[in-house]
Amino acid sequence: MLVFYRKADTYKPCTPNYVIMKKSLVMLFGLFCVTLTIAQNNVKIDGRLKPHLDNFFEYCKEYNIEYYDKLFKLKNIDIVDTLTTSQQASTLGMLTRDKNNKVENIVINWVALLDQEILKVVAFHEFAHYFLEYEKHICDDCGQIMAVVNSSYFDIVKDWENQVKTLFLDSPIYKKRKTLAFINQYNKQNHLTN
Repeated sequence: MLVFYRKADTYKPCTPNYVIMKKSLVMLFGLFCVTLTIAQNNVKIDGRLKPHLDNFFEYCKEYNIEYYDKLFKLKNIDIVDTLTTSQQASTLGMLTRDKNNKVENIVINWVALLDQEILKVVAFHEFAHYFLEYEKHICDDCGQIMAVVNSSYFDIVKDWENQVKTLFLDSPIYKKRKTLAFINQYNKQNHLTN
């Protein structure tokens, strides 16, 4: 069936199939855009690290640390077999960067899987580098999560709540946020008194 609509003395053919096809194309394009956006915000997380990441994010909420946007700037949070493993020294985890020096992956050596307590400490250490903005380690071997090396991961785990509290309260992002809050409060008070 062909229908003609009159508009300013011109006739334009319009079939119901044409209208349906046009709507379908618009919906298909919209679906494509949504899929593309979701695909860009997709980070692959190794299931063995997910419980530790979820636990870390619970602490982020407790200490009011934003993490969501940073999470989706990553490509992977993964267990790998490509990090150095030797009798002298092993790299248990690291952040990898792209050519612009932006962090794109958090990787943990498979060796950390040998013990869940070691995995937890290494995971929190690497998560803290990225989400809490620890650019450097705090010491060589001092029994803290952010040490370069830890002689005893088990001592850290025995004191876990205190270790995590120190990790968050001493973090660069927490200190920065606290400083900004102080400055904002100071400015607000001075504007009220002037």
